[in-house]
Amino acid sequence: MTEMKFAVSIAALALAGAAGPCIADGSADSATLARGKALFQTQAVPACAVCHTLADAGAEGAIGPNLDDLKPELEQVRRALIDGVGVMPSFADSLSEDDLNAVAEYVVSASKGG
Repeated sequence: MTEMKFAVSIAALALAGAAGPCIADGSADSATLARGKALFQTQAVPACAVCHTLADAGAEGAIGPNLDDLKPELEQVRRALIDGVGVMPSFADSLSEDDLNAVAEYVVSASKGG
C-alpha cells in the first residue's frame, strides 16, 4: 500500500510540473505569454515596442526589425535579448531569466515564428 501511495505522489508531481509554465520551449502558458507581452510593450527598459513592430503588441517601432515579418525562432530572440544586437542593448542585467524567457516566448508566439 505504501508503494502505491508513493507512485501516486510521483505521478501527481509529474502532472503538476507538466501543467506549470513551459519556459523557453515554444509552448508557454498564458501567464508567461501575458508577462512577456507586458514586458515587450512597456515594462522592459527600454520597452521593445519602442523599436520593434509586432502587431499583437500594438507596436509600430521602425528602428529594429519588424518581428511580424522576421518570425524569429526562440533561441534567436533569447540571444538578442541576452547579447544585444546592433543598437539594441542587452537585457541580461535588467531582466530576470524568467522575464527573458517570457519575452522570447511571447515574441515567438505573437509573430508565429519558431
